Amino acid sequence: MLRKLMAEALGTFWLVFGGCGSAVLAAGYPELGIGFVGVSLAFGLTVMTMAYAVGHISGGHFNPAVSLGLALANRFSWRELPFYWLAQIAGAALAAVALFAVASGKAGWSPGGFASNGFGELSPGGYGMTAALLVEVILTAGFLIVILGSTSARAPQGFAPIAIGLALTLIHLVSIPVTNTSVNPARSTGVALFAETAALGQLWLFWLAPLAGAAIGAIIWRLVLAADEAG
Repeated sequence: MLRKLMAEALGTFWLVFGGCGSAVLAAGYPELGIGFVGVSLAFGLTVMTMAYAVGHISGGHFNPAVSLGLALANRFSWRELPFYWLAQIAGAALAAVALFAVASGKAGWSPGGFASNGFGELSPGGYGMTAALLVEVILTAGFLIVILGSTSARAPQGFAPIAIGLALTLIHLVSIPVTNTSVNPARSTGVALFAETAALGQLWLFWLAPLAGAAIGAIIWRLVLAADEAG
């Protein structure tokens, strides 16, 4: 069990440090900045690479919403769920600490939003709470369906991390303007700790919406799509 938890913490650390790090360190330069397309790719690459690296140990969740969805789909033990959540949050928090330490090494740097999530004034595109809630629920549900489908016994073997990484890239391409993209409560929590904005006050939505979306995705899978898996 300890090995699984260490793998989950490591994978979540990589996701937050790589994905949020691309936004904090590399996205904003006028000539060399990677932009939101580059940030979207960075998040997809973090999940894909760590799914291949440690997925065989822990399942490669790196996300409390994913763990919940897999438990609801009978793919994961409910007994292990709280321990996975703690490991994921710890990995995200450690990544935020490390990213803050690196970023603050530049003279005159200020955390600002620190790649945190938000709605209203904290939304990159000025989207309100309802829009943020809807996009996070819908995209997390879709993410769970991709995860469940690509890891099904009848799916082509060895390609699940690619499908999951590309799905997360697509999710970011859609929702960065709306919420700066969460679909992952651990990712949202880690960076919110260092943001100079009111991100902590809005963190509730980035737990509620991804968890609700994961539950919806798991229910859709069990009621509609899992029959193909069985038959």
